Amino acid sequence: MKNKHKYSVSDKMSALICDNYSLLTVMSRFGLRLGFGDASVGEVCAAQNVDCATFLSVVNFIAEERDSIELTEDFSVKSLMKYLGNAHTYFLDFKLPAIRKKLVEAVGDTVEDKLAMLVIKFFDEYVMEIGDHMDYEDRNVFKYTRSLLEGNVSDTGFNIYDFARNHERAESKLTELKNIIIKYYPQVGCSNLMNDVLYDIYNCEADLALHSKIENFMFVPSVIALERRLKSK
Repeated sequence: MKNKHKYSVSDKMSALICDNYSLLTVMSRFGLRLGFGDASVGEVCAAQNVDCATFLSVVNFIAEERDSIELTEDFSVKSLMKYLGNAHTYFLDFKLPAIRKKLVEAVGDTVEDKLAMLVIKFFDEYVMEIGDHMDYEDRNVFKYTRSLLEGNVSDTGFNIYDFARNHERAESKLTELKNIIIKYYPQVGCSNLMNDVLYDIYNCEADLALHSKIENFMFVPSVIALERRLKSK
């Protein structure tokens, strides 16, 4: 039977990346390293101890721009949780600090002090909010999920519905910062650096939106299904 999804285990991993370079972030968050030659997706995942079914589920969810997905029995909640945790590390320890560094350089001495301070202050407050949000997920949601995977149903009153109801699309908080820069940043001299910062912010916003979408449409349903199986026993 022909594979109904865009990518399958027999596709070359290099072809997958060349076809859609944005999937490089998926690779890194699953812990997959470059240098796999002409090996297939299945071979690369097996060699690097990555759950192939879960990797392909995420890859096809992104590539096919889905709003829902049918999770198969071989889908690993544990593997997806590791992927999401690695994404948190990427945003908090790499991407957002890199944007801040470039933003500080861009505002530099070319704008009034008050506006420069406002831009940096707003960005720092945003990073603090996104950090608190992801820390909550790491400490509470993932801890709860690990307990479910061990066969334990929490008696604390917490369940994944609480997370699903209160899960804001944190990436939307970048909108105000973009508007401040676009509408009020006084253009002085070459605009390349500030435009580059804006480009990075837009990319980060899109990446965060996709991250939230994976949590909402893949992680939450899989944990809800796990809850139901345990509670029915």
